[in-house]
Amino acid sequence: MTESSQCTTAHYVAELLLKIEAVHFRPHRPFRLASGEPSPVYVDCRRIISFPKERTEVVQLMTEMIARDLLTGGKLNCIAGGETAGIPFAAMVADRLGLPMSYVRKKPKGYGRNAQIEGVVRSGDNVLLVEDMATDGGSKLRFAEAIRKVGASCQYTAVILGYGIFPTKERQLIENGLQLHRLCRLADVYEVAKSTRLLSGSESNAVGDFIAAPEDWRKANRLND
Repeated sequence: MTESSQCTTAHYVAELLLKIEAVHFRPHRPFRLASGEPSPVYVDCRRIISFPKERTEVVQLMTEMIARDLLTGGKLNCIAGGETAGIPFAAMVADRLGLPMSYVRKKPKGYGRNAQIEGVVRSGDNVLLVEDMATDGGSKLRFAEAIRKVGASCQYTAVILGYGIFPTKERQLIENGLQLHRLCRLADVYEVAKSTRLLSGSESNAVGDFIAAPEDWRKANRLND
């Protein structure tokens, strides 16, 4: 895929996310993310599953990305979803690719077999971890670790949206043997929102500042407990 077609796909996915109101901007009353950190934008990719047309298009684009970038040479033989948001997307992608599907719990369930992985993942399998999105990538490393504990390989993770603004965190993924593949970045969503005038001037400036220097923005907008 050329750089131009990648940009076109990224902006198209960004348009779909904005269309179904999966993206919310609130720079003056920041959201608190799962990490506890503030953010002027909140993306809820889970909404996609409730919109059949947009769901089909996004899953098809993700499937094409995986087939193009990861299936050459038989690199993959299992798709795993991360609990919980990654499960429906993993199931749909696995169905289109005709591959086995499993899912990974955030922690062992604590009873029965005390399993952390549901479905079948065998030693020696090459597993693709599918999630809805990636912010700093911490959950991806934990899921990959669980897959590797059973003797399988997990070198790749695919998401619909990857923030793409935390280079240190992305280097950490690479250093831990995990390559991130994404359909679009937070910057793509911002560019589309700005070009379609979904943001006021002050909102645009705040979100732009966050994307350009997220740690500086967070220090200036730290939330009180």
